[in-house]
Amino acid sequence: MKNIVVLVSGGGTNLQALIDAQDSGIIQGGRITCVIASKPGVFALERAAKAGIPSRVIPRKEYPDSLSYSKAILEALNEEKADLVVLAGFMIILDECVTKAYAYKIINVHPALIPSFCGEGFYGLKVHEAALEYGVKVSGATIHFVNEKADAGAIILQGTVNVEMDDTPEILQRRIMENVEWKLLPKAVSLFCQDKIDIVDGKAYVRE
Repeated sequence: MKNIVVLVSGGGTNLQALIDAQDSGIIQGGRITCVIASKPGVFALERAAKAGIPSRVIPRKEYPDSLSYSKAILEALNEEKADLVVLAGFMIILDECVTKAYAYKIINVHPALIPSFCGEGFYGLKVHEAALEYGVKVSGATIHFVNEKADAGAIILQGTVNVEMDDTPEILQRRIMENVEWKLLPKAVSLFCQDKIDIVDGKAYVRE
């Protein structure tokens, strides 16, 4: 049984999707053993407590730079014996000391179809604002491994939704979360925990 550690910064809707998937048996071969928040008082911590999942708070503002903060996160992941790290609305880019130590063991969800609307500066509603401004007809989300570059790791799963003429960034965000993120993130986690993701030449291939 693999230990899943989830990193959060806010409300924790993706964390809740993982908790629900775990409770319903969708996630096989692993369990959420710890939730780590980048600041105190976020609602994701309440979700973890309600589900009986231990949590820790490592406040970003208490560290002078990205490297020192990343080292604190790395130490916590090692202490928790993490087999898989899931970034679920974690709004901090981690230093390569973490991504190299946990190569192909960190999963992130990005609310667009990578390589579109991704990289530094593309997060939250900014992603959906950019998609609507460009006039795309479909958008979606990408579940990918995390490496040293923002949103550049191997793609595990992608899913799409149609973009409607009267969409706002908020409406599109909600449609993508409900129809793609909350379904594919637990699926990717389960695939990882069952050792059904192969890495070949830097690309991820799923064995269903």
